[in-house]
Amino acid sequence: MMDMLTWHGPAIGLMDLDAFFASVEQLDHPEWRGKPVIVGGDANRRGVVSTASYEARKYGVHSAMPSMQARKLCPHAIWTRGNFPRYRELSHRVMQILVDETPLVEQVSIDEAFFDITPGRFSSESPMDICRRIQERVATLGITCSIGLGTSKTIAKIASEREKPRGLTVVMPHTEQAFLAPLPVRALSGIGKATEQALAQRHIRTLGELARQDEDQMLAAFGVAGPRMVARAAGRESSAVRPIDAPDETKSVSNERTFAHDLTTAEQLNAAIGHVCELVGTRLRKKGLKGTLVTLKLKFDTRHTHTAQHPLDAPTDDERVFGAVARKLLRGLWVPGTPVRLVGVAMSGFDAKPEQLSLFDNDQAAQSESRALAEATDAVRARFGNAALSYGRDFRLKD
Repeated sequence: MMDMLTWHGPAIGLMDLDAFFASVEQLDHPEWRGKPVIVGGDANRRGVVSTASYEARKYGVHSAMPSMQARKLCPHAIWTRGNFPRYRELSHRVMQILVDETPLVEQVSIDEAFFDITPGRFSSESPMDICRRIQERVATLGITCSIGLGTSKTIAKIASEREKPRGLTVVMPHTEQAFLAPLPVRALSGIGKATEQALAQRHIRTLGELARQDEDQMLAAFGVAGPRMVARAAGRESSAVRPIDAPDETKSVSNERTFAHDLTTAEQLNAAIGHVCELVGTRLRKKGLKGTLVTLKLKFDTRHTHTAQHPLDAPTDDERVFGAVARKLLRGLWVPGTPVRLVGVAMSGFDAKPEQLSLFDNDQAAQSESRALAEATDAVRARFGNAALSYGRDFRLKD
């Protein structure tokens, strides 16, 4: 058993539930255990895979894969749309296990969370022993998890992906660079295909090569993300684990919808924008946020996505206000007749600036009425469900 004194510095863990949605389905349907299970949308309606069991992954199926492709790879898989209330219930129970070990828990998704178990802060135990106990307690729920343990979030995240399922990968203090150096740059969260290609053009293919770059040159090439990538690749990232009850630091609130059939008319697209804006407005009001920057996103096919932004004169959480701006943005993004498969809207810029009083009282009155209608709609749906109240545009969007 490792003595706590051999661990120097922060001890940060990242717990990742193994094939979570599929594992819960196999837990609740014993007859599905040992068989390929896919949680996701219908292959005939442009669905995507949410989670695939490890049995399905052997056939090449993975998350975010188009359902049609997954069905071709694994035609005998068991498909389910999922039971999200059940997933949330189990996720909550897992997070409580982490909170039992340390108050410093930062949940980053329904199946992932960072936790700080630095020796001497809240426990005198070895970080490795704590991680093993977490795994054992999670297993009693009928599911499993993999854990990465290191001195930073970056190390913990990468380590958690090294061995699955039921893996425990530990990167001891002062071994960070040796662990990171041989890994490809894509191992670093936040580096996607485009950034990987841009780094490759500079002959940077591993984290070791990235860690040796001049930060000023990287700043010039990649903006503020450049020096940050260098620091993380060198194992020097030091962001703290934010507790579950920490203040919300939301940077944007967004929603998007993929349609089973392409939208090709202005009427359809304006209805889609109105529908998505309504979802965003509801979320803004629940969070108590008002934004000043509207972003419209259109996806034409798997390779072409266009976005446009426009600032507002005053912060708002009213979809009738920012929705009108989003519809204006459509004119600059879309050529009439071009098929659109996805519509998304985001609100950001939550550093509220002072509102200027309108010169026209009727504008103020109209805004007050609009806000009252939005709040009344929220109240009806909160009590009777989202289907209790719909607008005409919602019916135009039904498949």
